[in-house]
Amino acid sequence: MKKIMLNRGEYADRVYGCWIGKNIGGTLGGPFEGRREILDVSGYTTPAGEPLPNDDLDLQLVWLKAVIERGVQNITAQLLGEYWIDYIPPPWGEYGVAKMNLRSGLLPPVSGTYANDILKNSNGAWIRSEIWACLFPGAPDAAIRLAYEDASVDHGVSEGMYAELFTAAVESAAFVIGGVRELIRVGLSKIPAESLVARAVRIAEESYDGGLSWQEARARVVNDSVPAIGWFQAPANVGFVIIGWLYGEGDFGKSLLIATNCGDDTDCTAATLGAILGIMRGAKRLPAEWTAPLGDRIATIAIDRGKAKAFWPTTLAALTEMTVRQAAPALVAFNVPVELHEGKTDLSALSGMDLCSASAAAEICARPPYAVRIDAVHSIVTLDYQRAPELKTGEPFTVRLYIRSVAMDYCRYEIIWHLPPGIRVAEGAETCISLLRHDIEKNLMNRGAGKVREPLTFTLIPESLEGGTIRGILEVRAAGRPNVGFIPLVFFHGAN
Repeated sequence: MKKIMLNRGEYADRVYGCWIGKNIGGTLGGPFEGRREILDVSGYTTPAGEPLPNDDLDLQLVWLKAVIERGVQNITAQLLGEYWIDYIPPPWGEYGVAKMNLRSGLLPPVSGTYANDILKNSNGAWIRSEIWACLFPGAPDAAIRLAYEDASVDHGVSEGMYAELFTAAVESAAFVIGGVRELIRVGLSKIPAESLVARAVRIAEESYDGGLSWQEARARVVNDSVPAIGWFQAPANVGFVIIGWLYGEGDFGKSLLIATNCGDDTDCTAATLGAILGIMRGAKRLPAEWTAPLGDRIATIAIDRGKAKAFWPTTLAALTEMTVRQAAPALVAFNVPVELHEGKTDLSALSGMDLCSASAAAEICARPPYAVRIDAVHSIVTLDYQRAPELKTGEPFTVRLYIRSVAMDYCRYEIIWHLPPGIRVAEGAETCISLLRHDIEKNLMNRGAGKVREPLTFTLIPESLEGGTIRGILEVRAAGRPNVGFIPLVFFHGAN
């Protein structure tokens, strides 16, 4: 397959532009975070030479550390959850809920779903999507794979997660596409059309096309979702980003000011739009009136600098260099048709690609919010709690188990439950299953040989419960294979 060829220097300049734009927007919007009215900001209101610290950028330093230390191909939500506990102290909003759940033993996406009905739709995920876009320039389907792993830690499967898929796709595509509407189309192709995030984006577009003022567009975006889910949520704030982008009409400063003046989560909206425009323009084409007052320093607020102090970059230039070094291996690891080289940028391969393909995104968005996946080497094992993991004495709790074999041989899998006293598995459940490699089985089904295999269903019977947290283990063994899959089971004692 023909590849998109990106000049390494031009790519690096766009990455630098991304991080500079992020710093600019966060500093511009930061002082007004949480204001719900239309604002009248006309420029920086903070001392010259000092960028404001912003968790939007901070968390991405932690994700980059995970990529460097573990390899991009090994990034999972479980791994990011471990890095979160190690390096991200703040208990703010959904961050705090996720850390509480992680420390209780819940794995993502359950960590971002349980006891998180309101905050899972908030802004904590989509504001940190740039790292995935910069690692996968021109490859939005690869970027959203890791955006999901990221967002599911503290947002589960929600509007907050859809928002990160949208921004990651837009930012990735912005390395190779220059049209605003085309980029928005790429982003919308990666999220459910009926989602509130998609609706907010379409309302912003329709308002602009209909000749409404940006203030009228903002009112329409607010009225669509705020009465239902409240302020400081992803749908309206992503809508504000699009309003700033469209009504700014290519002017960097005007775009960021409009996004900021929409109010609400102003540091996030301005920072994300600044990053998008920074990718599109590159650092060299960013206006000096916006770059000069801030300089190149990174100020942090949400990471523990005392741990691994020598790692954290202190300038945007250093962050750019670290990011760029990881991009080539990332593109190879994910087998995407994009390559960095020293020659001229050649985008002719784009004509044979569909960056708006929805197939990869549809699979991601269909993942259940209470389903935990682990890689058992010979298989991918998914346990779906199906609902909040709360047990009540005498009330059955049904879970589903999916085993996707990746072994070359026909394999027999044994399912073993390790449960505390007082809980048993209802009689009649399967304890063994024989499976073909999943892609071979799929090909056979496509030829009409067989049907889609239903998940295994197990009903847990809690006859007596002790303690507030109930733990167990689900073990999946493959006959003749040395590796064993273990899924930690965590339930809470619910009131009868």
